[in-house]
Amino acid sequence: MVGVWGDPDAVQHCYLSLYAQQHRGQESAGIAVSDGYGLSVHTGMGLVLDVLPGRVLDDLTKKMRAREATDGGPATFGAIGHNRYSTSGGSQACNAQPLLETTADGPVALAHNGSLVNTDAWRTHFSERGHLFHSTSDTEVIVHLLASPEQRSAPDPVAATLRRLQGAFSLLFLFPDRIEAARDPWGWRPLVLGKLPDGRDCVVSETVALDVIGAEAVREVEPGEIVTLSDSGVSSRTFAPPSPRLAQCVFEHVYFANPASYIFGQNVQVARESMGAKLAEEAHIEADYVMPMPDSGRSAANGYAQASGIPYREGIVPNRYVGRTFIKPTQNERRAAVRLKLNVISEIVRGKKLIVVDDSIVRGTTTREKMKQLRDAGASEIHLRISCPPIKHPCYFGVDFATRDQLIAHERTVEEIRKFLGVNSLHFLSLDGLLSVMKHKPSEYCTACFNADYRIDIEHPLTGEVVLKEQQSMF
Repeated sequence: MVGVWGDPDAVQHCYLSLYAQQHRGQESAGIAVSDGYGLSVHTGMGLVLDVLPGRVLDDLTKKMRAREATDGGPATFGAIGHNRYSTSGGSQACNAQPLLETTADGPVALAHNGSLVNTDAWRTHFSERGHLFHSTSDTEVIVHLLASPEQRSAPDPVAATLRRLQGAFSLLFLFPDRIEAARDPWGWRPLVLGKLPDGRDCVVSETVALDVIGAEAVREVEPGEIVTLSDSGVSSRTFAPPSPRLAQCVFEHVYFANPASYIFGQNVQVARESMGAKLAEEAHIEADYVMPMPDSGRSAANGYAQASGIPYREGIVPNRYVGRTFIKPTQNERRAAVRLKLNVISEIVRGKKLIVVDDSIVRGTTTREKMKQLRDAGASEIHLRISCPPIKHPCYFGVDFATRDQLIAHERTVEEIRKFLGVNSLHFLSLDGLLSVMKHKPSEYCTACFNADYRIDIEHPLTGEVVLKEQQSMF
């Protein structure tokens, strides 16, 4: 996500920032703009480059600056953008963001990174009262809450809305006169404030997006905080106290984020190299080469090679025109993407004992395909090293492994996984080893996908059977 307020080049900044954050979602993209009176949006299925060509950016910029052109004076304008990676609701055009809705108090556009666990309860609640939904994502529930009489009549409607949500949410609201940026009290997903060279304010999911537009990182949006970007500058308020146990997603560092980014105050590249060094400490074995599984295994492989003293060698060449296989929406697409994406250099791997380092194994089928390619190319031994623990449990907070039957490590031993993958040995980084290289206290990271330590009762969300009954009496 990205938001820029008050800058005449806000649309271009959004475009470049979305391009820099394309790794966070490849299914759809969009930009919404404000001209100070109303909002306009353009969304579409596909990558940023395809959804937002130059003519679309020019049109959005004209719409954003329409008031400036008409009045000839200082104007109020801004823009927000979004790349979508579906975790709630399917990969459909109706779910592309930013969502633009018109409420009784005017238009609002919304971009969301995360996943809510009380969506079904609220959707049922509103549907029974005659509300119509135009998408299948959890994000639209937020708009319905914001538009409801109880929230509208509250002293702070946005804060009142956010207090009704349970789960992971980093949010950008675009109103005609401002951007509101908010982060859930658990701090699951990153959200960072920045300052452009001209002094204008911006907010992004990852610091790598600030780099591309020449902005400086100011600070993270704090858990439970709302930050307003407007013509008056930046202001802050709290809608809820931070959770006593934060839940910063450790998988951001393992896989999701760009290596150049600082996530939760820690550089991703350095963290991944440290994970690789811990792997070498935990599971050393003699081999000819340490070889990364491109691209996300490269950082950890470099750390492993430096710590072990075994030569680092790249023998698997990625096709740069194929996106990240893990976040393809279907298994068939993931398998096809693996075959297209990776080419093994037989001359390098033939007859060699390889330590292959990858960041994670989720479903296992694509990893098995990768190992088969190495075997077919003549590798004599494959020792697979994974820079995170086995993923045994679903994620309900913004990463797409939501059912246990998708997870190869659920109710399987490491030996069973090794046999399925067809490798000579397999070692996952221990949870203690992973957390030992992280900046914050272990208790401040969400590790539920490894150990089922959920911060929220998933089977009975806090706004499910108990709180929602009290809230329903308000309607």
